[in-house]
Amino acid sequence: MNKILQHLIQIAFLILFVALILIGRVHLWMGLFVLSFIVSLWFSRIYCGWICPINTAMCFITLLKSRLHIKSIKIPSYLSRPLIRYIVLAAFIAAFLFTVVSGCQLPVLPVLFASGIIITLLFPPELWHYNLCPFGTIFSFSARLSKHYMRINSDKCINCGLCYQSCPIKAVNIEEDTYRIIKNECLVCMNCARKCRKNAITYQ
Repeated sequence: MNKILQHLIQIAFLILFVALILIGRVHLWMGLFVLSFIVSLWFSRIYCGWICPINTAMCFITLLKSRLHIKSIKIPSYLSRPLIRYIVLAAFIAAFLFTVVSGCQLPVLPVLFASGIIITLLFPPELWHYNLCPFGTIFSFSARLSKHYMRINSDKCINCGLCYQSCPIKAVNIEEDTYRIIKNECLVCMNCARKCRKNAITYQ
């Protein structure tokens, strides 16, 4: 039931995002983003896993690639460097400030949406989520303070690795043969919890 509810919420926000683009009011989405940023201080990256229209489209593309047995291109090493995410974030902030100061409406959000789709068509989703999405980088800071996030119960975990395999951003880390979710990188997409056969992963 939770999965169905999640998909309905994702589709609803995707429709809202597209509608805002069509009526020329996509800048209103930034208000939702700011609200989600505040919420992430307590409830982690709910925006990423449940609201983000880019992620919703990416999930569909990833599923389609899996069904059609389309392999992703290996992520180039230079794109995996942490510096890349901060360069992209700086460019995003610069474009946003330019829009505010000049009054010129740059299509920043539509370009981000299109970029996420194109990147996912070619590469694994973690490239966008971890390195290229400015929203994700911003949330990676705020989510460090969150009180509620995805956790693995070590008493129930059998170290099967299904959570690691199912995570679209590789936010599951292995420390001393024990799996741990990196809370500020986790999208709260619930994939790991649904794959866990021992119900060892919960959001709390």
